[in-house]
Amino acid sequence: MPPVPDAEIMVRWCRAGLDALAAAREEIDALNVYPVPDGDTGTNLYLTFEAALQEAEAAEPTLAATAEAVARGALLGARGNSGIIVAQMLRGVADVLSRPGTTLADGTALADGLVNAADEAYRAVADPVEGTILTVARAAADAARRRAAEPVPTLPAVALAAAAAAHEALDRTPEQLDVLRRAGVVDAGGRGLTVLLDAFDTVLTGRRPLPGPRTVGAHTVPAPVRQEPPEPPAPEPAYEVMYLLDASEPEIGTLRRTLAGLGDSLVVSGAGERWNVHVHTDDAGAAIEAGIAAGRPHRISVTYLAAQHRAPEPGERRRVVVAFAAGDGLAELFAEAGAVVVATATGHRPSTGEMLAAADRGDPTRTSDVVILPNERDAVPVAEAAAAELRTHHRRAAVIPTVAQVQGLAALAVHEPNRAFDADVVAMTAAAGQTRHGAVTVAAREAVTMAGVCKPGDVLGVVDGDFAVIGADLLDVATEVVARMLAAGGELVTVVTGDGAGPGLADGVARAVRRGHPEADTVVYRGGQPRYPLLLGVE
Repeated sequence: MPPVPDAEIMVRWCRAGLDALAAAREEIDALNVYPVPDGDTGTNLYLTFEAALQEAEAAEPTLAATAEAVARGALLGARGNSGIIVAQMLRGVADVLSRPGTTLADGTALADGLVNAADEAYRAVADPVEGTILTVARAAADAARRRAAEPVPTLPAVALAAAAAAHEALDRTPEQLDVLRRAGVVDAGGRGLTVLLDAFDTVLTGRRPLPGPRTVGAHTVPAPVRQEPPEPPAPEPAYEVMYLLDASEPEIGTLRRTLAGLGDSLVVSGAGERWNVHVHTDDAGAAIEAGIAAGRPHRISVTYLAAQHRAPEPGERRRVVVAFAAGDGLAELFAEAGAVVVATATGHRPSTGEMLAAADRGDPTRTSDVVILPNERDAVPVAEAAAAELRTHHRRAAVIPTVAQVQGLAALAVHEPNRAFDADVVAMTAAAGQTRHGAVTVAAREAVTMAGVCKPGDVLGVVDGDFAVIGADLLDVATEVVARMLAAGGELVTVVTGDGAGPGLADGVARAVRRGHPEADTVVYRGGQPRYPLLLGVE
């Protein structure tokens, strides 16, 4: 088997890392008690890495270009304290991997990159504190350097050494930072870094982190468990200020000193002419003015930290439903039902930013409650990250875990904007959960499926996400899929036609339903989705 190019390894790591952060996001959010217990570290890391992946996928397929794209994307998309630190670490890795002639090969470059990443992370933080992501980064780097110095180093061995050392350092963070010990948790940012290092190990070896002595610890619990009564909270700065800054490097030293005198949790990451600035302060205006004095600040964000812990005001507010549509016809259906539609290019799942932009289109005042219908399995974690971000801006947000377009249609059919928010979410979730989903597509290549081996041109029937039927005729396969879904009962069959659905295909399915299940009604919509001539649902 030919070796995987270094650039492809980087892109695969970004994808695996984003998926792993999606799975661990809520856990990491729950661990977030330092420096501010705002419960958003996992979400911030997810959003930061999502931006890195988008740049990586668009980069020229060389190691240097991909590493630079990852660092650039993370810098531009960095959120929160930990997100900016991780962005600076990726900058440190990129500075090593972009050197002429560098390859991942034996793992030496990875070790050098992790060492430089740790150095850059410490430099980015105005007041480095041990027991945080910085400590975990340093431990991973030191272990990688030791392994790379041994005879016959390999890339998987260096990656594993870094990941293992990171877990060990993470387990020690409560011993180093008293606020973690009192809360009974490990550092949230450090936990996020272990997730990313584990993902790199998985990409190289196929190994996945399993529960065991290395990962059993405080960081596996779903929420902080206090071991001691908390001390009275110290006064905290009122605002979190973040902005991107175009400025020359000599101006950054002055900026750091100015911001250090205005507040804490100061992180300035970047290189050259582009920087990302984060600080907690009581004087947001002065923090922004310092940026103006240094260069050109933009994408300025000011968050009132105390407001993140206030209970919502009583009473119901306006509600926005955001729905991902896989085709132009489906987009029209969702819009007619009152949803704000997110549509993406064929083969691409929506990004968190696109979902947030749709919520803002639905209510430019940014005060309404939001319900998100991802309508695709891979879009569910993206929707959950978007909802978490909305909550940090004091908006109620819920994700209905729809994994198919027909489930989204079923959820919208029972949506009632005048109903109480929680009741509406429950009703929509129930409707989606009671909808079985299927599809018919045509195989593009030979593959092994749960229904057997398919060849190019074979018609494939999908039932609840699994390939269940292989045949030669679209109508025959569609009829079999519907029959299997109706075997457990059903009152309504939804048929959504897409590209490749010839005249009479939907009518043929409807006739078959009438013959075999006269108790069930059939509705047909034009969806316009690619690759799937039919999407099918049974409620």
